[in-house]
Amino acid sequence: MTTTPQPFRSLVAMLRHRAATQADVRAYTFLVDGETEGPTLGYAELDARARAIAALLAAHGVAPGARALLPYPPGLDFVAAFFGCLYAGVVAVPCYPPHPAQLARALPRLLAITTDAAPSVVLCSAAALPMAAALAPHVPALARLPWLATDAALPDPASWRPPRVDGDTLAFLQYTSGSTAAPRGVMVSHGNLLHNLAYADHVEENDAASVSVSWLPVIHDMGLIEGVLEPAFAGYPAYLMAPAAFLQRPVRWLQAVSRYGATNSGGPNFAYDLCVRKIAPAAREALDLRRWRVAYNGAEPIRRHTLVAFHEAFRPCGFRWRTFSPVYGLAESTLVVSSGRRAYEPVLREVDAGALGAGRIEPASAASPRVAGIVSSGPTSFGTRAVIVDPETHRPCADGRVGEIWLASPSVARGYWRRREETAHTFGATLADGDGPFLRTGDLGALCDGELFVTGRLKDLLIVRGLKHYPQDLELTAEASHPSIRAGCCAAFAVAAADAEQVVLAAEVDPRRWTDGDADAVMAGVQQAIVECHGVQVHAVVLLGPGAIPKTTSGKIRRQACRDAYVAGTLHEVARSTRAAA
Repeated sequence: MTTTPQPFRSLVAMLRHRAATQADVRAYTFLVDGETEGPTLGYAELDARARAIAALLAAHGVAPGARALLPYPPGLDFVAAFFGCLYAGVVAVPCYPPHPAQLARALPRLLAITTDAAPSVVLCSAAALPMAAALAPHVPALARLPWLATDAALPDPASWRPPRVDGDTLAFLQYTSGSTAAPRGVMVSHGNLLHNLAYADHVEENDAASVSVSWLPVIHDMGLIEGVLEPAFAGYPAYLMAPAAFLQRPVRWLQAVSRYGATNSGGPNFAYDLCVRKIAPAAREALDLRRWRVAYNGAEPIRRHTLVAFHEAFRPCGFRWRTFSPVYGLAESTLVVSSGRRAYEPVLREVDAGALGAGRIEPASAASPRVAGIVSSGPTSFGTRAVIVDPETHRPCADGRVGEIWLASPSVARGYWRRREETAHTFGATLADGDGPFLRTGDLGALCDGELFVTGRLKDLLIVRGLKHYPQDLELTAEASHPSIRAGCCAAFAVAAADAEQVVLAAEVDPRRWTDGDADAVMAGVQQAIVECHGVQVHAVVLLGPGAIPKTTSGKIRRQACRDAYVAGTLHEVARSTRAAA
């Protein structure tokens, strides 16, 4: 495979270049409440802090190749610490900071990451230092490590000694969200990052007018790479806010895009839905979205309805249809896998739902009993190759046939940390004719005329009477069946029965619209809607209280965990309706 030449040998060289050529340029601004400008970092200042943090690590005997845990709250201290690790040749391990009041929720993931990564040090803010003692009874190995504050007194940056770092050097461990398995540390090298950053720069066509706004969590690949690293790679300003600031008041995101003339900003599909639901028409009138050029949408299924509804709601503010940038990506391929360039417009198709269930993408016709709308995630380019493969035979699928998405790209990471067998299975796949290696993504999709359509997750696929159904489609239908069901809080999964698998739909109810007397009507509505739209008889509809659906730290539905809780009887049920499969 041809590797596109990169302008830098490492991310250390990248930031050193920015500090030399754009020393006084403001690189990052943090919006402390999503609205008010707080701390800022220029390139020269960031370079100096990174060198000082690297010197701090060396002074405490943290050798190149060791892992450093980074449990920072949202803010610019994380950015400095991340680059400080790179400047020391130390492997950064971003993670959520444990909150004392929510230890029960945060501890399992923190414990899993700590056990797997085996860090040598914890970098944090001074305010977080007392957390070491609080964690001692729960994560003794973490409490025994040195905790170093990076916002306190630091060594002289001049004492920094550059490490031996090149494209093959491991930069950080990106722990997967754990939607279908326990979190695994994806080993991302400097070379992986540089290729993916150059790929994003290629499709976004960044220039002197580029400006980024991001509310995405920096411990996840999209927030870290697109929100933090891409602006430094291309040399344009970035404005960051805490995810909670957006979730509490979604208008803050679009106000920042408007105020700073952001060209690049985005998030998962739910973020666009949230803006349509929560931003009142009066608030929209003050927004100017004319300079927004790349509204990336990825990390979860992209909905045709979402794109249309957002465009209709914000077109009067200057938002253009071609601004949408549907994208497919995953941590195992650093981030970006497919996306269109700036002139690209979303490709939407109405397809025969029955054919889709049988693994074929065929245009819907007047005779189609059911129709599904699908959205392309764009084409692959920049040295990235996608092949649709039958997961059983390992033979490529024809154009328009659904199979597992396999990838070959300089962005494909080095594997899973300390998981040799899983790495060989996932990152070392070969086609039946010996072509490879490829990354097995675990995602299902199809190529049609060069467009990549992602249809679902292989492990989540539901098979009912020989037909395949994507759980997200059933979940969307359930959400729309009654206003009492919370958007984005449904899980469809299968449970074993005597003669066949049975489908269960679990859904959270909205306490603002829900009364106990609604239960029968809500459950009957879900049953009827799914039968009418998908031809699937749901064995059980289970209504749950808010927050009961298991989700990953990035907000993805953990369907397998929900299934396990259902089988174990540990879901916090409000009501249940069960019927025998027809």
